[in-house]
Amino acid sequence: MTPTDIDKVFRDEAGRALATLIRLVGDFDLAEDALQDAFAVALERWSAGELPDNPRAWLVNVGRNKAIDRVRRQAVFRSKQQALVHELEHDADAPAEPPAMLDDDMLRLIFTCCHPAFASEVQVALTLRTVCGLSTAQVARAFLVSEDAMGQRLVRAKQKIRLAGIPYEVPERDALAPRLDGVLAVIYLVFTEGYVATSGADLMRPDLAAEAIRLARLLDGLMPDRAAIKGLLALMLLHDARRAGRETAAGDIVLLEEQDRSLWDRAQIEEGSRLVDDALRVPGRPQSYVVQAAIAALHARAPSYGQTDWPQIAGLYEVLLRINPSPVIELNHAAAISMVDGPARALDLVDAVAARGGLDGYELLPAVRADLLRRLGRKDEARDAYAAATAATQLEPLRRLYARRVREME
Repeated sequence: MTPTDIDKVFRDEAGRALATLIRLVGDFDLAEDALQDAFAVALERWSAGELPDNPRAWLVNVGRNKAIDRVRRQAVFRSKQQALVHELEHDADAPAEPPAMLDDDMLRLIFTCCHPAFASEVQVALTLRTVCGLSTAQVARAFLVSEDAMGQRLVRAKQKIRLAGIPYEVPERDALAPRLDGVLAVIYLVFTEGYVATSGADLMRPDLAAEAIRLARLLDGLMPDRAAIKGLLALMLLHDARRAGRETAAGDIVLLEEQDRSLWDRAQIEEGSRLVDDALRVPGRPQSYVVQAAIAALHARAPSYGQTDWPQIAGLYEVLLRINPSPVIELNHAAAISMVDGPARALDLVDAVAARGGLDGYELLPAVRADLLRRLGRKDEARDAYAAATAATQLEPLRRLYARRVREME
């Protein structure tokens, strides 16, 4: 295997392997160090031979053995060394765990990251670092803080898990509800990172998108009458259904209006649409994820871009703003308004949101402004906005898209 192939396996399997190691060793830092040790061994062995049949299980087993070695070497663990080593060695002698057990560890990890003892921003940061596998620097960038500050925040969170004895488990059914909002938010965060990566050469990380969908299915099985869960699952399925049409073979972005809709996953669109209908039938006030999924369904079911029901989409964004007002939703609403009332009206809305300061640091704001200015024929202003959008992103496919738009205006 080439180093590039091995790196892809690492990226695909790291989250679940880490989740299982955390359960086995009971300590975030020890699990992360053990996984890094396992990666180093894998890089050496896999480069010279074939990939094992189950790379994740291989990484877990090697990581568990490396954790035993670390515990033996570290004097700070001496008081509990014998018990922990005995437990790990007992686990090492046990037969390999079935995939279902490994899979459930990711749900345990997410519930741990979303424990109510943590502020919401810490929940998000922990999830990005441990579940999505983002570096501390990438997480810091998402929060607009320094890498050192974010590193300290993550260290304190891990210490709190250890010192406060926060359990690494999925709560009992009657304790699920109070933590559901946070868990759904971080699952959607995982999906978003898979749908449009934070940085790098690739637009998407399909492994993360698939993982988020799988976790939402697990939650829907645990709590089958929750509209929010069905709505989130539908939303992710409908977005993910367009994956094959979202980029070229060279990795360039294909915008919605240019996508070949025959490449979309129609079975997944039908499943997502059924889930939207099911969620809308659940009694109670409308849920944000359900309304977003209804918007996604209108996009997915439109025969063509020109036949999209933009007035209904704009109306649903207005509903969404009443349920869950936020500057990002206002920006999306403005994009829909541009297709109903024109780009001039939409630009007024975008500039009004920006003037309130609610989107400071949001990297897609200059991109939206650039597109509206381009459509209005204000080329010099559009070029400046595309330059700002390029500077704001670390995702190479987006940078290439902005460069292409600038060339098209020449």
